[in-house]
Amino acid sequence: MLIKNCRILIDGVEKVTDILTADGKIIEISENIPEGRLEVVDAKGKWVIPGVVDAHCHMRDPGLSHKEDFMTGSMACARGGVTTFIDMPNTIPAVTTSEIFEEKRAMMVGKSYVDYGFNFGGSRNDNSEEIKKVIDKVASTKIFLNMSTGDMLITEDSVIENIFRESKIISVHAEEEMVAKAIELCEKYDKPLYLCHLSKASEAKMLREAKAKGLKVYGEVTPHHLFLNVDDVNADERSSMLLRMKPELKTKEDNEELWKALADGTIDTIGTDHAPHLIEEKLAKLTFGIPGVENSLEMMLKGVDEGKISMARLIEVMCTKPAEIFNIANKGKIQVGYDADLVIIDREDKSAIKDDDVITKANWTPYEKFNRGGRVVTTILRGQIVYSNKEFYGKYGREINYHE
Repeated sequence: MLIKNCRILIDGVEKVTDILTADGKIIEISENIPEGRLEVVDAKGKWVIPGVVDAHCHMRDPGLSHKEDFMTGSMACARGGVTTFIDMPNTIPAVTTSEIFEEKRAMMVGKSYVDYGFNFGGSRNDNSEEIKKVIDKVASTKIFLNMSTGDMLITEDSVIENIFRESKIISVHAEEEMVAKAIELCEKYDKPLYLCHLSKASEAKMLREAKAKGLKVYGEVTPHHLFLNVDDVNADERSSMLLRMKPELKTKEDNEELWKALADGTIDTIGTDHAPHLIEEKLAKLTFGIPGVENSLEMMLKGVDEGKISMARLIEVMCTKPAEIFNIANKGKIQVGYDADLVIIDREDKSAIKDDDVITKANWTPYEKFNRGGRVVTTILRGQIVYSNKEFYGKYGREINYHE
């Protein structure tokens, strides 16, 4: 495939060029590549970025697939420019044994439109021996130090420490004082720590201090913790039910400090914490979790429009850095030898985000009051179109590989 007239960033410099792919890889980046008999996609000067890597998705499959499943969740990814996602383990059953993990892997083959990986779940029953069996097959071990959806909270210190000791990378749901505890364990065991969905200025401060000490600590923030706050929750009764998740939305001041931490390099990645529930479920009973993967790139492009971050920084935190942190092979860059995962974006489209425009089974979006910062036109996975102009193509997704 030849993608013509791509507006891209190379070493921070914006240029319009062509990208040639073969066998799923980028093989040439230069101007005026001859078309020959190649399949040609003309980007017409639109922005082309690497496929987004979302390291934090709950695709609800198996066990809760009426809310989302691997196929519909991956369609939402493709629609949103996400070409790789990492699925969380708090499904039914929870992915806390090697046997359940292998069953889930087998179950998901052939279901996804984009590439995917898995996190393994830490268990209060101390499954550190199980972690050893899967350590090279998963992105990280996910542990919950605060309550969230699913019965996976771990409170016993000895169990938490064993899990830290045996894991390759630890992804943690931790809030406030538990962030400090996770950082202490990172230092004690010298293991990379990924702090999911930071929601407060004080948590960003702890991350900044940990990095200043040279610790291998990485931070993630969600678009909803950047764009939404308690004022939105309290706006009306409907919002008070819909805009609820763990961690909860905080203040406008927290929004501002998280943006600053993202821009200055303290926070490393954008993860959506895509955790869909049907709108009927959300409105009937207080239920924590919101969809997000479909609109994350569009919202972060809005952040670029507003001067919160640069386009180069957006690419770094949404594409390059997640792949680097989790050692995902050949993802996150427009570079010769990398997978040809590419997203064509119409930056001129600033239309309103609407509930009736989403693919997710949840059938709603928390960003309906916003105008997008651009629209995904085409999503290409390893040189094959998986989404273009509201049409979906083959389920080409497969499980990702990791560097040694």
